[in-house]
Amino acid sequence: MNTEKKKFITSLYFPAGLLVTIWLIKLTEIVFGINFIYLGIYPLEISGLTGIIFAPLVHASLAHLAANSGPLFFLSIAVFYFYRPVAWKVIFFIWIFTGLWVWVGAREAYHIGASGLVYGYASFIFFSGIIRSSRELMALSLIVVFLYGGMVWGIFPIKETVSWESHLLGAFAGLLLSFYFREYGPKRKKELTDDETELYENGETEPGEPDLNENYNHEGNNTAEEKG
Repeated sequence: MNTEKKKFITSLYFPAGLLVTIWLIKLTEIVFGINFIYLGIYPLEISGLTGIIFAPLVHASLAHLAANSGPLFFLSIAVFYFYRPVAWKVIFFIWIFTGLWVWVGAREAYHIGASGLVYGYASFIFFSGIIRSSRELMALSLIVVFLYGGMVWGIFPIKETVSWESHLLGAFAGLLLSFYFREYGPKRKKELTDDETELYENGETEPGEPDLNENYNHEGNNTAEEKG
């Protein structure tokens, strides 16, 4: 198996696992007639803190879940494929920062759904593409924005039942992390040195990733659905 194919396949593991998990949760609600809305984020309530972890896994309806599934899967793959050395950190920090900020600053309602993550990953990839002058990454995010209709409008308080706070704060988290991890990600090939190009073509390292074989020091139910 060649390096690129292996890299793509390994990039599928977490996105596929996450997608299966959130669909199983929704099917469990339907089959057993239960509602996991209480696992959402309820701002400034101690009980709502658990939503920082669980809110992205809970959706108000099948339509809500279906709308989030494609972009979440697609963007998660992109993060793991293009940013392999820091992918877990990007995923983790966008998840936690978005949830925490929603808990601190959003309106009083249950905030559920994965679209805060979608906005975070899209923002991270888009702004990272600008910082790194990568047309491929910017194009990738624009395609998702185009397909995920009305994404830009989702950061404004237009619909009462939409958690625009999650969208806005997720996008802000992605922006901050794109600066923090600006040294990571794909480079245009002409920016690589001859040695880096040879290593990359041999599958020994990534463009923009330090060669690990060298001694580098890189260390009620008011529900705000996160619909796009």
